[in-house]
Amino acid sequence: MSLHVREAGLYSLLVDRGRANTRHLGMPLGGAADRVALALGNGLVGNAPDSVALEVTLAGPTLEAQHPIACVVFGAAFQLLVNGRTIPSGTTFTLESGDLLRVGGTRTGCRGYLCVAGGFESAAILGSRSALEPVRAGDVLMCRAARIESHSLRLEEPVWRAGDVSPPVVSQSTGGLASPARQGLLHVLDGPQRNWFADDRFFMQQYEVSPASNRMGVRFKGTPLLRRPGELVSEAVAPGAVQVTNDGLPVVLGVDGQTIGGYPKIAHVIRADIDLLAQLRPGEHVRFVRVTPDEAEIAAKERAAFLKTWLHRLRLAERQPVFLA
Repeated sequence: MSLHVREAGLYSLLVDRGRANTRHLGMPLGGAADRVALALGNGLVGNAPDSVALEVTLAGPTLEAQHPIACVVFGAAFQLLVNGRTIPSGTTFTLESGDLLRVGGTRTGCRGYLCVAGGFESAAILGSRSALEPVRAGDVLMCRAARIESHSLRLEEPVWRAGDVSPPVVSQSTGGLASPARQGLLHVLDGPQRNWFADDRFFMQQYEVSPASNRMGVRFKGTPLLRRPGELVSEAVAPGAVQVTNDGLPVVLGVDGQTIGGYPKIAHVIRADIDLLAQLRPGEHVRFVRVTPDEAEIAAKERAAFLKTWLHRLRLAERQPVFLA
C-alpha cells in the first residue's frame, strides 16, 4: 500500500527526529528541521511524535494514492489540492485510491510535514529512519491504509522576548506555525569565540536570509564583521552554532550541519529558537538578540511545555484515524 511520487517537489525528504547518538562518528543529526511541526503533524493523525513524515520545502510534491490514506500537512501554510480541490493546511483529510495530492508553494514559512496515519515505512540506518536523499519522481512511499475525519490545528507562535516568555497563542487566521518573519528575531547566547570580534555590529544590524541557505546551514547577507587575525583549529559544532566565514558573514548551522568546523563561532541560537531556522525564507530579515543562559533555559522549558500540552490534547481528541485491513 503506497503513495506514488509523480513530481518530487523542490526538496522532499523522509524524516523522523534524526540520529542523535552518532555525531561522534561524524554523522550530522539530520531528521526534521522543525521538530515541533513534525510532532504536532503526527499528533493530528494519531502517530507518535517522531513517526516518519515527508518534509517538504518551499514547493512540494505531487503524489497519487493507491489506497485510502489519512493525511495532514502541518508547518508552513502550503497550498494543498486534492484532485484540484483546495484543502486547508493544518487540516486532516483522507486520500482515496486514485486521488492526486498536489502540495504547492507557501507564502509564509519554508517547510511543512506530510504526516500519514501509521507513518511512512522507511529503512532504519544508525537508529533513524530519516532518508539520506530526497524522494524522486517514480519513487513509491509505503504507508498504511486508513481514513480520518476532518479536524484542524492552527497555531501562531508567540513573540518571545528576553525575560518575558509568553504562553502560546492559538489563532484561526494562519494555516500553520507562524513564519519567523513575523518575529524577525533569533535569540542567541555568546559563542566560544565571541572575543574574536571587536564590537557589537553582529547584534546591531538586520540580516537578510540568503538563497544559498539549506538544511546544512542558513546563510545571511549583511555588513561584514571585523575579526581578529588568526586561524582556529577545527572543533566540535552543533545545530544552532553561528559561524562567521572568511567573508565576515554569519551562517547558522542546521540539522544537516557538519560535526566539526574551523570558523569562529560568535554566538549560538538557543534551543527554543532552533526550529525557527527551518522556517526562514530567502529574503526575510532577521536580527540576533543576545540573552542570558537563564533566559534561554526559561524559553526552552516554555516551548517544551507548549508542545507537551498540545500533544496531550491531540491524544485526547476523539477524531483518531481508522485503519483498514
